[in-house]
Amino acid sequence: MAEAKRQSDAHHKEQMDEMMSSMRAMLCKGGELLDRILSRGGKYTEDDAKVVMIQILNVVAFCHLQGVVHRDLEPELLEWDNGFKCFNFFTDQKLNDIVGSAYYVAPEVLHRSYSIEVDVWSIDVIAYILLCGSRPFWARTESGIFRTVLKADPSFEEPPWPSLFAEAKDFVKRLLNKDPRKRMIAAQALSHPWIKNCNDVKVPLDLLKFKLMKGVYLM
Repeated sequence: MAEAKRQSDAHHKEQMDEMMSSMRAMLCKGGELLDRILSRGGKYTEDDAKVVMIQILNVVAFCHLQGVVHRDLEPELLEWDNGFKCFNFFTDQKLNDIVGSAYYVAPEVLHRSYSIEVDVWSIDVIAYILLCGSRPFWARTESGIFRTVLKADPSFEEPPWPSLFAEAKDFVKRLLNKDPRKRMIAAQALSHPWIKNCNDVKVPLDLLKFKLMKGVYLM
């Protein structure tokens, strides 16, 4: 039994390494998401932001399903070429290092104990930027940013937030929950009312199965 498990684990690692190599080898020609944001004056329309979120969540949910975590998602690392590609995913590592760009780092990363939920936090920081054109946490120094991530709450009072749909604000608030146990994972976020009825991007069948395994979105 032990030998069979060892061989199974080795085969799984070989498959994961092959998948990661294929992902890193992909040629990206469409430009960074950051460039696309800047070209639109700092923010997206709500409908366009939905499509972007579904694209990113699909990629990340698939990788999480394979036991792979990115840990440093940010617009500069997301490439667009008729769909998003992102790189530098990590597997077979103990997740207790402080990694990631300060503006996108999850609170639990600063406590050196985290899992796949850190990627969802980073995705939601991107969602916040797409919708309003500014970062949810800001300070002049890296240590100051870390303090705001740990202690401060993002603002939803300034324009354009009052004019956005309530579901959009709820989506951002639920994914920016400082408690990772209460934060939706990527596959669950795809069932949130704000994006689940978006017809522009279909959710793959394996992700639908994964959502059933993890539980449905709760109001």
